[in-house]
Amino acid sequence: MSYAYVGCRTTKERNARGKGLKVFEINDKTGDWNLIQCLKTEEENPSYQTLDNEGKFLYSVHGDKTKVSSYRILEDGTLSPLNMIDIGGKNPVFITADKTNHYLIVAALQGGAVYVIRRNGDGSLGDIVSETHLPGRKEGSVSFAHQCIWDQTKTFLFVVTQGRIQGYGQVLVYRFDAENGTLTETDCFRSREYDEPRHIAIHPNNRYAYLINEKGNKMTYFGFDDVNGKLLPRQNLPTLPETYTGEGQASASLLDKNGEILIGSNRIHESIVLYRIDQETGYMKELGYYPAMGLTPRFITFNPDYSRFYMANEDSDTIIEMKLDSEQGRMEYTGRVIAAESPVCITFR
Repeated sequence: MSYAYVGCRTTKERNARGKGLKVFEINDKTGDWNLIQCLKTEEENPSYQTLDNEGKFLYSVHGDKTKVSSYRILEDGTLSPLNMIDIGGKNPVFITADKTNHYLIVAALQGGAVYVIRRNGDGSLGDIVSETHLPGRKEGSVSFAHQCIWDQTKTFLFVVTQGRIQGYGQVLVYRFDAENGTLTETDCFRSREYDEPRHIAIHPNNRYAYLINEKGNKMTYFGFDDVNGKLLPRQNLPTLPETYTGEGQASASLLDKNGEILIGSNRIHESIVLYRIDQETGYMKELGYYPAMGLTPRFITFNPDYSRFYMANEDSDTIIEMKLDSEQGRMEYTGRVIAAESPVCITFR
């Protein structure tokens, strides 16, 4: 059996219908999902999650709040709460463990900061060991951290921020010091005005990176120097069809197992876009678009063996299952739709 942990927003402010953090048991032979737990947490909006490096513990941030929670994963896949801490920064949106498994790094959007949290021996959350604040254009303003994600060696941390008028749209690169849990900036790429970078995906070869821009509705390709932690922008392609003239809000970028196919998701247009990656140069070529079969595809992911692709449609309360044919460069709908109210993240184990 496999397990999926689904973060579901819960508040009226988010027009959410979620009931908490859901646990699904997945039959590996049939692919069927069965809900086995709905954890109504003390704090609302369990959204983005991550596992520790051994897959024994789950950590969740609480959107629009200032809290982070930890859970022990029991033998049957269900969750047992450990503790919750207040990081102080509003709206934590992303969390990840470092390669030593001693720290968890959290990006807070309105908090305009990245927090490094010590991980206790029992899996619970410890104290905050460092805070990296992301200043905006004026004193007292911030840049809005939307993601903190590692390179393939977990040596460098990419922090993607949005400007939202008061701050800077950018990708910051930091070298992580696992001895003391601190970040040292090695590079900063500033986006075009109002592009609003959102998420970046790192190629398995660790030399290419692909940034999706929420308001710019485009994908940006970078070369990455994984020795010195430097980014070199090389290409922009739209995430929306050339014949579409309406609004769009690009959401997530994701690579397949071998880095051959890049996928971007589009809210409002309610679609995903596929690109072929040239393995020698890293350049993108658009392959086509597929409807999201629902509203607001905020989150996309593969299951652990990459045999299935999943799209969380936040505003239609569904998770859509698809299958990627990387050789042909196309998606196929499997027909499986999983019900989950206001889903915004899926973590597999």
